[in-house]
Amino acid sequence: MQAADFSRMFFSIALGAFIGFGFGRLAGAVLGGFVGWWLHKTVRAQLFGAGSLQSQFLDSTFAVMGAVCKADGRVDEREIAAAEAMMRRLRLDADQRMAAIDAFNRGKAAGFDLDAELRTLRQATGGKVHLTRIFLEVQLQAVLADGQIAAEERAMLGQVARGLGLSPIEIARIEAILRMAQRGRGQAGSGGPRPASADELGDAYAVLGVQRSASDAELKRAYRKLMSEHHPDKIAAKGLPESMREMAERKTREITHAYDLIKSARQ
Repeated sequence: MQAADFSRMFFSIALGAFIGFGFGRLAGAVLGGFVGWWLHKTVRAQLFGAGSLQSQFLDSTFAVMGAVCKADGRVDEREIAAAEAMMRRLRLDADQRMAAIDAFNRGKAAGFDLDAELRTLRQATGGKVHLTRIFLEVQLQAVLADGQIAAEERAMLGQVARGLGLSPIEIARIEAILRMAQRGRGQAGSGGPRPASADELGDAYAVLGVQRSASDAELKRAYRKLMSEHHPDKIAAKGLPESMREMAERKTREITHAYDLIKSARQ
């Protein structure tokens, strides 16, 4: 909590306690302090809720993207193009686009404090896993724009995952989702369905976060849990851009595709 916000909260509690004391002495002061705290939290949520989250999410997205893309020593032209493509996908207006460019440049500059940025984002999102997973997916999409992940970039992505409270498994899962999506684009229009390859099945299991030895019941539980966590309505409810909802919808389709691949292979 920032110092200014702490001061406002303290003032609200103190004022409530003072007024309450006038009505009910000690008990009134305690009740008044609680009411003051509650009003502070309610007003703060109304003033700095969804709009503030959206602004912070976008700012951190491009700042961290700049840092991760620069992790291997230089920002590749394809990574810059990926950042610009993400701005278009998010349908940023002119002011938002300029803010995103400033954030990207801030992130790739020397001295950027990645851990502090991640703490700020995690506080803004309330640690909601479905939001931090989307954030991590965006970073991976940018890094994979040049077709590979350098060791330095992978190490920083691990730092990002840890800073957001995510496990390294999440990186493996998102990488698998992106590979499956790339294969899907490459196979579009190539004919009817065909048996999944060993690599495709391996990625499908990684997407669901289960071992090949998992039972059908365990597989179904993992699938349902992921579908619940990535439900697009959760994105909309947090006031993030509608394009983020579209990303969540695409991700649920990819999770379903992974589940269907495994079920077909087990028949």
